[in-house]
Amino acid sequence: MSDIKTAIIDAAERRIQLGGFGGFSFREIAADVGIKSSSVHYHFPTKEDLAAAVVRRWREITSEHIDEALQKDPNPSRVWRNAFRGTARSQGHICPCTVLAAAAQDLPEQVATEVKGFFRMCENKMIAQGLSKAEASRLLSALIGALVVATALGDSAEYDRATADFARQRKSELA
Repeated sequence: MSDIKTAIIDAAERRIQLGGFGGFSFREIAADVGIKSSSVHYHFPTKEDLAAAVVRRWREITSEHIDEALQKDPNPSRVWRNAFRGTARSQGHICPCTVLAAAAQDLPEQVATEVKGFFRMCENKMIAQGLSKAEASRLLSALIGALVVATALGDSAEYDRATADFARQRKSELA
């Protein structure tokens, strides 16, 4: 991927984290990157193409991160909790897929499909790691909910407070 294309996706990711699908325009992305709007269109003909690329990249990076973390720690609940904790403490504070999912009913089909793909990837990986479908759903819901609350309150420590009980509960279920 070219440096310009990567910079465009980076800028779109930041803008999506702040304002969702409606929170960016090609002009704003071009200004963020320091290029002309036509250059954004060259790499991504439509806004839908760009948002879908952001979600695909986020899914790929998350998937790779989880696979690497599981090689060091076999506890899927802890690995996933730590992965989303990293997002809560990052510059954007929230997963762009989470922001987009909150308005999924209003998203263009291409973007909505990619967002669904992200959440399906998460659940499928959790199930492959030994969680039941119900456990995977509860874990993902708890982590995403905690991320939303932490972002809304502007307090990344809220994520840890919200997920600590879930982590203890999961530990007691396994005992």
